[in-house]
Amino acid sequence: MSEQITGAQSLVKALEAADVDVVFGIPGGAILPAYDPLMDSTKVRHILVRHEQAAGHAAEGYASATGRVGVCMATSGPGATNLVTPIADAHMDSVPMVAITGQVPSAAIGTDAFQEADIRGITMPITKHNYLVTNPDEIPRAIAEAFHLASSGRPGPVLVDISKDALQAMTHFAWPESLDLPGYHPVTRPHSKQIREAARMILSARQPVLYVGGGVIRAGASGSLRRLAELTGIPVVTTLMARGAFPDSHVLHLGMPGMHGTVAAVGALQKSDLLITLGARFDDRVTGKLSTFAPNAAVIHADIDPAEIGKNRVADIPIVGDVAEVIPELITAIEAEMGSGTTPDYAAWWAQLNRLRDTYPLGYDLPADGSLSPQYVIQRLGQISGPESIFTAGVGQHQMWAAQYITYEHPATWLNSGGLGTMGYAVPAAMGAKVGRPEATVWAVDGDGCFQMTNQELATCTINEIPIKVALINNESLGMVRQWQTLFYNERYSNTDLHSHRFPDFVKLAEAYGCYGLQCEKAEDVDSVIERALSLNDAPVVIDFRVHKDAMVWPMVAAGTSNDDIMVARAMAPEWGSDD
Repeated sequence: MSEQITGAQSLVKALEAADVDVVFGIPGGAILPAYDPLMDSTKVRHILVRHEQAAGHAAEGYASATGRVGVCMATSGPGATNLVTPIADAHMDSVPMVAITGQVPSAAIGTDAFQEADIRGITMPITKHNYLVTNPDEIPRAIAEAFHLASSGRPGPVLVDISKDALQAMTHFAWPESLDLPGYHPVTRPHSKQIREAARMILSARQPVLYVGGGVIRAGASGSLRRLAELTGIPVVTTLMARGAFPDSHVLHLGMPGMHGTVAAVGALQKSDLLITLGARFDDRVTGKLSTFAPNAAVIHADIDPAEIGKNRVADIPIVGDVAEVIPELITAIEAEMGSGTTPDYAAWWAQLNRLRDTYPLGYDLPADGSLSPQYVIQRLGQISGPESIFTAGVGQHQMWAAQYITYEHPATWLNSGGLGTMGYAVPAAMGAKVGRPEATVWAVDGDGCFQMTNQELATCTINEIPIKVALINNESLGMVRQWQTLFYNERYSNTDLHSHRFPDFVKLAEAYGCYGLQCEKAEDVDSVIERALSLNDAPVVIDFRVHKDAMVWPMVAAGTSNDDIMVARAMAPEWGSDD
């Protein structure tokens, strides 16, 4: 029998047994017992953030950059509820995360005790599973199961809420040798009959498209995706969450589809006769008006989550399985079909797509008044920092420009809040990514609106020697909302002017947090200021790029409209029904 220890000590031992190397969090009354033994751990580093929301986003950034489970910790009540946004964010984007929260003593649960919140009930719709632990003996099992659930099947967040008395009580630590989770058996290997049918359908299609989602990155399947594309010669589109899953420089890549996708990618989906959908979920931002999406296409849909298949679009061939196993089996089946003499001819299809690609390349106009173009800034940032860098983004215009104008060659180099669209994600996510990948250059591409939601974490970065770099795209406004007001609200700019060229002084703010503060207002200074930032690696760097206020994100499919109505700088693209 092992020695008796407290539940809190058992929790720390469980984290060590789960190979946790970093926890992002803030102590408080209910979780405080856990912080005492955490101080003695030689394996688990704790990073004290300035807001619990940042702890959650940092755990997301760590997980997305490394592929490992991210961990955050908070106290009961407001500490736990401040984690709700990153938990929901991780749930939408399939990020493996374990959130550990303290809870009031078990005898006080349900009495509206000080700093009590039913965080288990609150987060039930936005977690894969969650636990309320009131018995200290159950702590190791709950932690072991949480990490298994978070990282297996479709990844996602798991919450473990532990009452204060369970942390204080005495127990024996016993890490479970096996896990018994009745009903939880994620199917990873696809059914061979579906694979054979899919292979035949792929080779008989005349206008197929590989529609690739973030599940390919989560599965680590980018290498096999490339082999599949090159074997068949089928065009590839990568969603916002899949940027980097397939190299941007590859001739088969048409770019990003969706609301702000390339004309070629959107057009390919609309004209397709077969969508080979891998780890994507037919999100409304990709489909536009669902009834008009890819009207002539049959659908092969492969996903590890059976709930996604048929949810938005009926699948002609549903394949439940891990795309890391699905794609290699598809390759084998396609090679067998090709070996028996079936060879596809996509020359006419590529002729159509190349006309779209040549006619409507991604591009932007420089401001007529000579002010700084945000697209130019972001494009140069990607070119100078290079494809080995990691880029995180907040949400809005700067996010779309970063998705469009930075070239992504590798998976896990583009981290953003896709499904939930969470402003304030970039800085803490960059912090988590830099902790997980300290050798990498990590940029937070942020807007002046997003930045002012979580910029206090610059203090965390300075104190903990986490030298992230922030490219602040300062257009003085909530840019994407302003764009909608320009297009749809007769230029009535209600509450979108942030006055960010005057308040605050971002250079002084950066310096107040112990960072380097730089500023750039002219195109001719962009390269030198980026190179200066890249040379500074002993503290975080913030560059205040003062950019043109009225720049817009193009192309654009207005919310609720058909992809056929894509707008290119206020002009309409051709009807997909034609061959123009």
